[in-house]
Amino acid sequence: MNWNEMESAWNRQVPPGAAGTDVKALIETFEARRRKLAANLLWRDLREAGAGLVGAAVLGYLGLHRGPGFRTCLLAIAPMLGVTAFFILERIRAHRERPGFDAPLLTKLEADLAELRHQRRLLSSVGTWYLAPLGAGIAAMLAALYFSLPGPVRERGLVYFAGCLAATALLFWGVWALNRRAVRKGVEPAIIELERLRDQFSQR
Repeated sequence: MNWNEMESAWNRQVPPGAAGTDVKALIETFEARRRKLAANLLWRDLREAGAGLVGAAVLGYLGLHRGPGFRTCLLAIAPMLGVTAFFILERIRAHRERPGFDAPLLTKLEADLAELRHQRRLLSSVGTWYLAPLGAGIAAMLAALYFSLPGPVRERGLVYFAGCLAATALLFWGVWALNRRAVRKGVEPAIIELERLRDQFSQR
């Protein structure tokens, strides 16, 4: 999962501290930016939910139709479906809270600020609601598979399974680092810019 869409949606912003910024120019680009942000979030939620459903279906097929050796795949289905449900609920929430096309500009600004702050919380806590359940499911699947092996095979496979766990941990660390970067480089500058635009527009 790479959420750098947050950064790309706002990567051409005027520096927040720039003096004499033309509020009219910012307003003219605001709608385009918010449409791009909404499209990126929609694509992210659909992509993650779709990947979760496909992954759960593949694991279910392997666990039910490929013999006893694959039964441990079933252990990873529940957390995968849980994360999938989270993204579906996120999409429903975003659609419900998005203001209409004819809403006042200040209403749209406040709505986008609330959305970006919400995304900042999600990205900052990705280890809790995303990586932890998926990691627990993968670890349980690998551990159950390892301990189901016969003794001699289990001894030879120890290094292999330890390597799988290490590779998973490294991948998850990369996802966590990417999300932290997205917060630092994309979401927080966007929040600062919208707050400045809101304050300047309110004073006009």
